Amino acid sequence: MAQRRFHYDAAFEHYLRSKAIPYVAVDEARRALQSNSKSGLTGLKNFDFVVYSQNGPNLLVDVKGRKHAGSSGRSTQNWVTAEDVDSLQKWEGLFGPDFRGAFVFLFWCEGQPPDALFQEVYAFGDKWYAVQAVLLSDYRQHMRKRSEKWATVALPTAAFDQIAQPLIRLLRPTA
Repeated sequence: MAQRRFHYDAAFEHYLRSKAIPYVAVDEARRALQSNSKSGLTGLKNFDFVVYSQNGPNLLVDVKGRKHAGSSGRSTQNWVTAEDVDSLQKWEGLFGPDFRGAFVFLFWCEGQPPDALFQEVYAFGDKWYAVQAVLLSDYRQHMRKRSEKWATVALPTAAFDQIAQPLIRLLRPTA
């Protein structure tokens, strides 16, 4: 396992390894594709992992770590920056039709969340995490502006509840 700067990235990498899901971690410090004005990639933000699927398209995953109280009374924060959305869409174009962008929301819960709150929960270290994934195409379809000042977008709670799913379902549709 590579050294990770944030516990969310380390927890996600642990999740992939524990499920024997093949992946490649993207190293921000060693960007293989040079941004330049000729390629149209100036300022292109990296995603976090290339995750390979058994039965569907491979995923270009941007991990979004969020803290969650672990109770049903609090909504799940699903905001991202407009730059996250635009960059992930450009990466999809570069990788081609066998790859799809996805946001993986990794919710760090104070304690083990109730069974009905999340479908996919695991422990890593002394923390509990819940995993929910949204394909970029679905996110784009339902996103709404959240903050003009911070250039963020988000999904309405009802839309997130409808389209977010356990990551394993995207990677192994029969699981």
